[in-house]
Amino acid sequence: MTRLIDPKAIVDINAEIADDVEIGPFSIIGPEVTIGSGTVIGPHVVMKGPVTIGEDNHIYQFSSIGEDPQDKKYADEKTTLVIGDRNVIREFVTMHRGTLQDHAVTKIGDDNLFMAYTHVAHDCLIGNNIIMANGASLAGHVHICDNAILGGFTLVHQFTQIGTFSFSAMGSAITQDIPPYVMVGGRPTRPHGINSVGMERAGCSPEAVRLIRKAYKILYKNNLRMEDAIEEVEDLAGECDEISNMVSFLRNVSRGILR
Repeated sequence: MTRLIDPKAIVDINAEIADDVEIGPFSIIGPEVTIGSGTVIGPHVVMKGPVTIGEDNHIYQFSSIGEDPQDKKYADEKTTLVIGDRNVIREFVTMHRGTLQDHAVTKIGDDNLFMAYTHVAHDCLIGNNIIMANGASLAGHVHICDNAILGGFTLVHQFTQIGTFSFSAMGSAITQDIPPYVMVGGRPTRPHGINSVGMERAGCSPEAVRLIRKAYKILYKNNLRMEDAIEEVEDLAGECDEISNMVSFLRNVSRGILR
């Protein structure tokens, strides 16, 4: 199959590109870039390797993929960006490679939506089925678990963890870890209940939703010390996988949880 590369695109001879990849005009694909089958690269996209991109992704115009980290400690070391399959990366998105201060990789999973002007900084680890709405930005070393949603212009502090099925409202400023299934919003940003709608849409049982709501009350409404609250939530862990997932997250927080 003839590759669908516009003659106005600049593609380095050392880039590895599957035969059916489409690349629009004025895009620049550097060396050490690998692009998997079915991926569409729009016009005016810039890719700087080492970057590995999986299959069936769609990267829209004016995105910058794999640029150097915005970190003063970075000294041109060889680090990478890895992107999975079926991601949609909209206009003006920026994604940077990792640094040696972490694991030298920024990693994106599968089936994510990055709306216009979103930013994924160096060393972030992004799971699957995540939505980052317009203008949401991650500082370095942020970890986001599967099925989380960040509302427009959400800002996430470096080294913060965002739990599965968590949800942030527009304009949230997240400075501490967000446990799974928890919704946050407001200024200052505070917890506002659980993401029951997201859980139900994902097929979680009514009992799981009830138990997560109970765990939320233990964490946020009972005026308990953090360790005591975690122990009470842990007592529920045998009743459903969702509670076990929350306990595992709480036992491994890096910055304390937003309370």
